[in-house]
Amino acid sequence: MSNTKKNNKAMMLLLASVFILPVLLAKLALDNDWFNQAATNKGELLSPPVDMRILQASQQEPKWKLLYVLPEVCAVDCENALYIIAQVRSALGKESDRAEVVVITHEKSNIAQLASLQEKQSFHLLKTDLRSLQEVFKENTTDAIFVADTLGNVILRYPLQIDKEQAILDSRDILSDMRKVLKLSRIG
Repeated sequence: MSNTKKNNKAMMLLLASVFILPVLLAKLALDNDWFNQAATNKGELLSPPVDMRILQASQQEPKWKLLYVLPEVCAVDCENALYIIAQVRSALGKESDRAEVVVITHEKSNIAQLASLQEKQSFHLLKTDLRSLQEVFKENTTDAIFVADTLGNVILRYPLQIDKEQAILDSRDILSDMRKVLKLSRIG
């Protein structure tokens, strides 16, 4: 009888350890950062997201947005950014109607580039003033390409590139992230 009691205790301890040990190991792994936390986005995740709803018109169709803030001087990196965001939207194929290219302009934006953009139908121009723009982006730099969700939260940032070939290579990262968010999102 004593043998069966020992076997029962051993079996209960084994059973308890099978359920408790994995939980303890998972807790230790999370607390000590023993693994990569599955970040698969290629762009820089903005935490907390930048809320740009005050810049938008109140009634807009919910779409994912590729954003760019038109600077005062549109140099090579600016030209590359405008080219890339248009190409990324085109490369989305049948999903391209769920995304839009938005160029945010302000009173100091490059006038020549602004006139050129107004002729293109693939770009949506969002006019604002510099003060509102600074209020929205606060300490975040606007020298980048951004991805915004359907609710107007800017969630990803991609650096600008001066080299055209490098810019095209980086556009693959933007395209990859856009495909992921469109696949996971039922809105937009």
